[in-house]
Amino acid sequence: MEQKLRRDRWMGANLKKMRLSHKLSQEKLCVKLQMLGCDIGRTTYEKYESGELNIRISVVLALKEVYGCTFDAFFEGLTIHTEEE
Repeated sequence: MEQKLRRDRWMGANLKKMRLSHKLSQEKLCVKLQMLGCDIGRTTYEKYESGELNIRISVVLALKEVYGCTFDAFFEGLTIHTEEE
């Protein structure tokens, strides 16, 4: 079973911001991800950006390669939640 990140509305906003800053449509980004071995369609990716679906770790790794960024870019502005909350 592949690990997934817990949904967070800010992560979706970060994903969208990075995609737009690279001037990519969701469709073109998905083609790039598929070339890197991620089996992902536009509607699934749209759900990542909207926070409706948990993003797979393999997709984050591929996005890191596409964008040439650090992992910090994905988590910018996120708050840390502990088990007690």
